[in-house]
Amino acid sequence: MQTGLKTTAFAAALAATFGAAYGVGQGLEPVVEDGGPVSAHDERHAPTSPAPHEGDGRDGHETAPAGGLQVSENGYTLDLRTPTVEAGRRADLRFAVRDDSGRAVTDYQREHDKELHLIVASRDLLTYRHLHPTRAADGTWSTPVDLPRAGGYRVFADFTPGRKDAENLTLGADLAASGPYRPQRLPEPRDTARAGGYEVRLEGALRPGRGSGLDLTVSRDGKPVTDLQPYLGAYGHLAALRSGDLAYLHVHPNGEPGDGSTEPGPAISFTATAPSAGSYRMFLDFKHDGVVRTAAFTVEAGTPAPDSGTGDHGGRGGDGHGH
Repeated sequence: MQTGLKTTAFAAALAATFGAAYGVGQGLEPVVEDGGPVSAHDERHAPTSPAPHEGDGRDGHETAPAGGLQVSENGYTLDLRTPTVEAGRRADLRFAVRDDSGRAVTDYQREHDKELHLIVASRDLLTYRHLHPTRAADGTWSTPVDLPRAGGYRVFADFTPGRKDAENLTLGADLAASGPYRPQRLPEPRDTARAGGYEVRLEGALRPGRGSGLDLTVSRDGKPVTDLQPYLGAYGHLAALRSGDLAYLHVHPNGEPGDGSTEPGPAISFTATAPSAGSYRMFLDFKHDGVVRTAAFTVEAGTPAPDSGTGDHGGRGGDGHGH
């Protein structure tokens, strides 16, 4: 499946809360970078972003649950042990999930081939990381991360505890990347995005309060890609974040490799429900020729579909962002 921050003050506050970091990490995964500066001068602090209220959809629909807005839920807490990093410098991100007794969780259900999926996104939604950290025996998770720009980020831990009656949770915590901050605009909505030499076309609309179908069709050099490779148990993974508070949407693929009906491209089908009207950023991870790439879209929930046009440039491969 909040506010913005002033980098220095925020880092100091969280450092006091969570204490020193420990352990080592590995597992860098898909990356997206795009957008340009709004102004020519450097800002030293990230702007404050108002957080929309749940249940405040403009079209009157009942809102769907959104994840990632809370650091604690259902007796579990995301303990981010690395609350600040330096922009442009590789660092180890460390954290634990703690139960209501304060013990680090060591028992998880595997979903999409992993015990836990970690998303790191900048508050302007222009930088995105899908990471797969490693877990030590004591329940400490770690992974390397390299964030290119200063400012506020949100860390999302998507997991299901190991007990039989457990539900999937997405917990969120704030992360600061120190350095000069330059504000960026959310890219305009487009129904086509480029990702490392590939083109991905979006069909369907994200609707507030009710499920809707989304089809993303992958092509390269004008030809449909019909031999996508499974990645984490699916031909594609889609994450969606709401602009303003970074509410995390659970977006589920329809079908899976080997089920007898799901084709390996060119279209990847999903069903999604937006918790409210507003602007969202969607990130599609797909694998082809052994490389995972990420295509990014800005979409408006509760508004007409965007005009056609080539949109955001991101992902891996031909644009120099190697996996």
